[in-house]
Amino acid sequence: MPPKPYTWSYSSMDLFKQCPHKYYRLRIKKDIHEPPSDAIRYGQEMHKAAEDFILVGTPLAEKFKFLEPMLVTLQNYKGTKYCEYKMGLTRALEPCKFFAPDVWWRGIVDYLCVDGELAIMVDYKTGKSSKYADTKQLEIMSLAVFKHFPQVKKVRAGLMFVIAKDFVKDKYEVQNSDKYWQRWLVDTAQLERTLEADVWNPRPNFTCKKWCPVKDCVHNGG
Repeated sequence: MPPKPYTWSYSSMDLFKQCPHKYYRLRIKKDIHEPPSDAIRYGQEMHKAAEDFILVGTPLAEKFKFLEPMLVTLQNYKGTKYCEYKMGLTRALEPCKFFAPDVWWRGIVDYLCVDGELAIMVDYKTGKSSKYADTKQLEIMSLAVFKHFPQVKKVRAGLMFVIAKDFVKDKYEVQNSDKYWQRWLVDTAQLERTLEADVWNPRPNFTCKKWCPVKDCVHNGG
């Protein structure tokens, strides 16, 4: 029997692995909504400022002036540049539009520069520390880049921590795509089994009580 239709992203898969019940309430039942925090609003504004500066040369607002040296470096890379570039993949791992009827995975690249067989990809982070940097996001985005830009054979990627002034690098080669996909297909198979069983057990994690919006969960004092 084919799996139930669903879509996922790096962030939604991360949420599911953190706590299936939280994932269910926020992404499926949708009876709980997280209001945007000041940090999220700042990140959205910063991403827009970076996009406008790189693509059309819009001057940075005073509060984002500190970004200019980093963004000039990205602006000066040789190749075709894309900012906030939306990509989709089908269940057959074929490239598709972000809102295509058969989209299975979705992702948005903050910065992408394609020059022949090489792509440079950057994800901006506004956190105060890079201590717990997770490059798995870069891996899945690189896999999508290989599908959407078939000429690309290598991706040089990084998490740019603009506040912490750190850059966490990684690199990916198209010849290793099957190996990269193994972990993600294990995760999606687990999600598919949970969807089929429709059992969403809570899992205690670091967000319980202080940061989790699911206040009626047994692990959140409910």
